Parts: sequence; structure tokens; C-alpha cells
Amino acid sequence: MAGGAYIESGGRQYEGNVTAFVLITCFVAAMGGLLFGYDLGITGGVTSMEPFLVKFFPVVYQQMLDDSSTNQYCKFDNQLLTLFTSSLYLAALIASFFAATTSRLFGRKPSMFLGGLFFLLGALLNGFAINVEMLIIGRIFLGFGVGYCNQSVPIYLSEMAPAKIRGALNIGFQMMITIGILSANLINYATSKRQNGWRVSLGVGAVPAILLCVGSLFLEETPNSLIERGQHVKAKTMLQKIRGTNNVDEEYQDLVDASEAASKVENPWKNITRRRYRPQLTFCSFIPVFQQLTGINVIMFYAPVLFTILGFGNDASLMSAVITGGVNVLATLVSVFCVDKFGRRLLFLEGGAQMLVSQIVVGIMIGMKFGLNGEGSFNKGEADILLVFICLYVAAFAWSWGPLGWLVPSEICSLEVRPAGQAINVAVNMFFTFGIAQIFLSLLCHFKFGLFFFFAAWVLVMTIFIAFLLPETKNVPVEEMNYVWKSHWFWNKYMPECEDLVAGAYNNSEAAPSN
Repeated sequence: MAGGAYIESGGRQYEGNVTAFVLITCFVAAMGGLLFGYDLGITGGVTSMEPFLVKFFPVVYQQMLDDSSTNQYCKFDNQLLTLFTSSLYLAALIASFFAATTSRLFGRKPSMFLGGLFFLLGALLNGFAINVEMLIIGRIFLGFGVGYCNQSVPIYLSEMAPAKIRGALNIGFQMMITIGILSANLINYATSKRQNGWRVSLGVGAVPAILLCVGSLFLEETPNSLIERGQHVKAKTMLQKIRGTNNVDEEYQDLVDASEAASKVENPWKNITRRRYRPQLTFCSFIPVFQQLTGINVIMFYAPVLFTILGFGNDASLMSAVITGGVNVLATLVSVFCVDKFGRRLLFLEGGAQMLVSQIVVGIMIGMKFGLNGEGSFNKGEADILLVFICLYVAAFAWSWGPLGWLVPSEICSLEVRPAGQAINVAVNMFFTFGIAQIFLSLLCHFKFGLFFFFAAWVLVMTIFIAFLLPETKNVPVEEMNYVWKSHWFWNKYMPECEDLVAGAYNNSEAAPSN
């Protein structure tokens, strides 16, 4: 990948190499995804462990034992239990707005460090928890960590990466999320037989937090952030270092011009609501909503709980969660290698179609076996078939809405609205993650197998949304992204007329979107 390369920018080309420095830097930064992924994976396993339930949620434990009091769909329906999961995401929502300010005023590095520090405190509180209050406080600290990391890491990766491989490097964040999920599933499986195994599962979250805190101290700041904060000489030196060439004058000048335009914006939050930023506001708002309405957190949050409800047994449930976690990692690799070759739209559309079919099949299988009364169980053959379709669903998400849900919002916003756009993306994502986490078990209790059809309907809606409204953004430098919208059949009416000339040049380039 090293060797001479040229990075396209509309009608221009930037000279530069894909340097080892960039790859190592982006790898370290992407470790922020480990925090989010570990928490996504650890929660469902811990809440299915009997010692944990007996200590903190004895009412739920009694529901599990008393088959006469509830059907399979409702065994884990308890608001305090779901608050344990969902409180993190409410805290992350709040933290994302503070993280946007931190990232803009002090740089991307401090945001990542603070994210790791918050997560470290939360993991330790959870690991040593003696009551529910201590658990919830720990979850709030974890949420602050997730909010700061999810705000800063995708922006950092998009700003450091050359346009040609920006998609692959940015998906490193999602790759780390999937590795975190798989690691959590493996740890849950290993500790499930121990009396206080849940303490190990929750406390090990301190390890990725320490790695991020230490790693962030050695990271370099992005040229965009340095220019934004007036450190122009250092910014040009850094740009030369990450591009592997001294000939960066044209790209550097474009970054400076973008920063000067951004500095004239007194209020980025107000600015992103202006007509010309309607596409960015739309996608930064709707993509995180749709990402959660895929229903993925049915699997990621509650995989062991869900498999237990479906009659897999405790050990089989944890192992099934490990299998889906492994599929998640492998499928994300598909996205890493395909996103910059085939583009964002193709992965979105194929993933949506595959998720739709898989969810319908899963819903039909559960409906035929459990019906409306929630009585029944799967035999081994049926359980294996169900697991296959759940894995197909997870794989589709992992190479489409999983990584692209973070990549696209982070790359489409120009510098003057980037912190606000990413904060909106994170906040909306965390709000709906909180909502789904809080109400999923109740929805399952009331919707029963129809819940899978509910999510399938949303997958159909979001796939149509992408097909008609999202232009292709592969190979487009982030500072040139505004010109994408001018060549789109719908969004061009929102763009200022003064950009017509540049957009026309862009329309003839290789990266121009087609609809």
C-alpha cells in the first residue's frame, strides 16, 4: 500500500502515500471502539448469569424459575434490569454534546483520553459493585466514556486517512467494536460457571480503557484540528508526515481555506440547520436512527438472554452469542476490504436486503414454534437453522449499517459543521440505543414474534431511503464533500449557486455519485 499514490479531490489530485505512520496511528485511535464493543457484548451475558441476578435482580431470577407466572417471551421483562443496560446510553447522549466542544477547542486527542478515563472509572465501579446504585453510577461513567470516544474517534480517523482508504481506516473503529463484542462474549462464556464471574466480566472492561488512555498520549493531532486551533506550522509538518511527502502545499491550502471558512461561523449548531447543510443534518440524524431500528441490539445487547428465551439453555446461549460475535468480526472485514472498492451505497443496499430476508425467516420460525402464548422450544436441528439465519442477519449488518452508520456521518460534514454533525450523530444514536435497550424486553413480551417483523419493516424503509437519497462518497476527500450534494438529483436544490462551477468539475470525476 505504500508506494506512490494520488489522492483525488474533485478535479484536482493530491500527492501522497499511504504511510505506516497513518496506519499505526489509526489503529491506536480505533481502539476507542473496543470500549463500546466490550460493553455491548458484556451486558447481555452478565444479565443472564444466575449469581448476578440473585444479587441485584432477585425478582427477575424468580420469574425465570416460575414457569407458571409468565411465558417465554416475558421471562426477563423488568424495567430495573433494562435500566442497568440502557443507562449507559443516556449518559453517552449527554456526554456527546460536551465532547463536541472538547474536540473543537482542545483537539481530538483529549476527547479520546477523557473517554478512556471515564470508561476506566465505570468498569472499576461495576466490577466492585455491592448494590444496584453502584452498578448504575458505574454505567453512567461508562456512558460518558462511550460518548466521548464515539464523538472523537470517527472524526479523527476521517481526518487522518487519505481519501482512497478513508473508508477502510474509518471502519477500523467498527472493527474494534466487533472485536470488543466477541471478546466480551468469550469472557462471559469463560466466567459463567464461577460464583463471582460477573465481577470479572464487568471489571475486565478496564483493560481496553487503559489501552486507549495510554495510546492516546502517543497519538498525533490531526492537521485539521491543528489548523482549526491556529497551529499552522505544526499542521503542515504533520500533513507532510502522514502523507509521506513534502509536496502537500495544495492539500494544506485547501485545509486552511476550509478552516478559515469555518472560523467565520459563530455558531456551528445554528449553522448546520441552514438550508445548505440540509443533507448533512438529514443523514447525521436519520442514519443513527435507522441503525438502531435495524434491531441489531436485539442480538448485541441481549444475545444470551434472547437465546435463553428461545430455549437454547444457559451454556448453549452463551456459546451462540460467541458464534454471532465471531460472525460479526469476520463480516466487518468484508466491509474493510470492499467499502473503498465498491462504495457505500452497494454495501448499504445489499446489507439491507439480506437483513430483511433474515428477519422475516427468524420471525416466522419463532412464530411457528412459540405462537402467541410463548410456549414451546426448538429442537437441536431447528435451533441450528435459527442460529444460521441470525448469523446471516448479523453478517449483513456488520458489513453495511454497522460500520457505515459511523463512517458516512463522519465524512460528509465539512469542517465548519463537523463537530456539531458528529455530536448529533452520536446523540441521536445513543438516544435510540437507550430507547431500544430500555423497551426491548417489554416489546418482546407484548409484540412476541411480531417484533422481528416490526424491525424488518424498518429495514425496508431505510433501504429505500438510502437507494433514493444517499450519493456515493467513496474516494472523495472530506474537504470536498460539499460538491457531492450539488450533483445529486434531490439535494442539488439546497446548494448555493456559487458552487455550480466546482460541482460541474466534480461531476466529471471518477468519484461522482450516480443515481
